[in-house]
Amino acid sequence: MTDQDPQAPVFAIQRMYLKDLSLEIPNAPRIFLETAQPAVEIQLDVSGEPLVEGIYESCVTVTVTTKVADKVAFLVEAKQGGIFEIRNVPQDQMHLLLNVVCPNIVYPYLRSNVADVIQRAGFPPIHLAEINFEALYQQRLAQEQAQAQPQPAGPSIYVPNGKQN
Repeated sequence: MTDQDPQAPVFAIQRMYLKDLSLEIPNAPRIFLETAQPAVEIQLDVSGEPLVEGIYESCVTVTVTTKVADKVAFLVEAKQGGIFEIRNVPQDQMHLLLNVVCPNIVYPYLRSNVADVIQRAGFPPIHLAEINFEALYQQRLAQEQAQAQPQPAGPSIYVPNGKQN
C-alpha cells in the first residue's frame, strides 16, 4: 500500500500505438526512374478525447505527399495514438496537456514510424521536423478567438498567459 494523496495530480502514459498507417505509390515502378528533386508537402493535425473517467487518447496525424515533376512518388498517412491517465488536474490545464504535452510525447513515435515506412517502400527516409506543439496550440487559440469575436461571450477558453475570453 502507498500513502499517496488521492487528490494529487496524476499524469501517466498508459500505451503508445500506431492507430493508422497508409502508404500509396501510385506511379510505381516508373517513379523510381525519376531523377528530379522531389517536393514534399506535410500536413499535421492533433486531436484528443476522453475515453473513460481519467483516461484520455491523444493522436497526432500526418500526411506526407511527395511529388516528382507533378507525379506523386508516394503518399503516407499515419496516425499515432497514446493513452494517458490524467487525474486531479485543474480543468483549465487540460487543454494544454491534451494539445501540447501529450502530442510532444506521441510525436517521436510517429516520426520514427513514418521514416521507417518510407524507407521500407524503397525511398530515402523523410525525417519529419521537430514540431513546437505549444506554438501550434497558441495559433489555434488565436484563430478560435478571432472567429469568436463578433459572437456573444460563450464558454471560456484557457490561454496560458492567464487571460480567458
